[in-house]
Amino acid sequence: MEQQFSKQEGWDARAEEFSKVNGDKYHEAFGKFEPAGTNEEVAAQVQAILEKHASGNFTPDVLKTLHGVIDLTSLTSLDTKESIWKMTDGVNDFEGTRPDVPNVAAICVYPYFVGTVKQALTAQNVNIAAVSGGFPASQTFTEIKVAETAMCVMEGADEIDVVINLGCFMEENYEDLCDELQEIKDSCREAKLKVILETGALETMENVRKAAILALYSNADFIKTSTGKGYPGATPEAAYTMAKVIKQYYDLTGRKVGLKVSGGIRTAEDAVKYYTIVKEVLGNEWLNKDSFRIGASSLVGDIENRLSLIHI
Repeated sequence: MEQQFSKQEGWDARAEEFSKVNGDKYHEAFGKFEPAGTNEEVAAQVQAILEKHASGNFTPDVLKTLHGVIDLTSLTSLDTKESIWKMTDGVNDFEGTRPDVPNVAAICVYPYFVGTVKQALTAQNVNIAAVSGGFPASQTFTEIKVAETAMCVMEGADEIDVVINLGCFMEENYEDLCDELQEIKDSCREAKLKVILETGALETMENVRKAAILALYSNADFIKTSTGKGYPGATPEAAYTMAKVIKQYYDLTGRKVGLKVSGGIRTAEDAVKYYTIVKEVLGNEWLNKDSFRIGASSLVGDIENRLSLIHI
């Protein structure tokens, strides 16, 4: 406990120094969190965690938990009302077939299809998520992002996934970035806001750390790795860095924020890696759909196939 306290004192001192040098609240916020380390250092830390714990987490109970935290996603240019209805019917059909396996957490679609999912969905306790805010590039007017988000919520979305303004981030225009996120958050009303960092574009874990901090202080309910469009998707290293920021933010503020990983997660083995990172960094209390999500499409089928083979 004394060591943890002294570490926090060190971060506070660094935050004060950053604030003096840079003269703004954003650098002061960055200084309150432990530095990410180099990409190589983070990779070594993640490898150590996975080598020690991942194989022990590949169990039927963990696979069942993972099924229940999936945001079943369809985000293609070829989506139609018919294809989205069919996907939703699959979720409906799963209801009650395996009482020991929770249904997916949400169905995630483009804004145009929120109403379709709302009409088709009969399964209980499955949310409707919509990407919004000029997804995936986020290169449009703030007013458009706010209006699109409000329309998604009006159509029935329970959750909104938006991308940070990467241009603002790269230019260190943190004020405009955060102001925009807060406007979008306001337009969400009761819907949860998931903020996508697009970690594959950020390249360094230090950039991932900073983007995560900005999203958290802009009142994100979840921070999310990737869009899965145009840049590398989720990586264990990015998820680990984001989880550490979430943990430190919780220790500083008492506010619990969720983590969503997405982009390229197709197999049960992939999913177990992220489960392991969340468990080791954040603890068991994050291992539920209120605090942990996986955005995926084919992962659902892979987990269901594994569970049917195990017959448990």
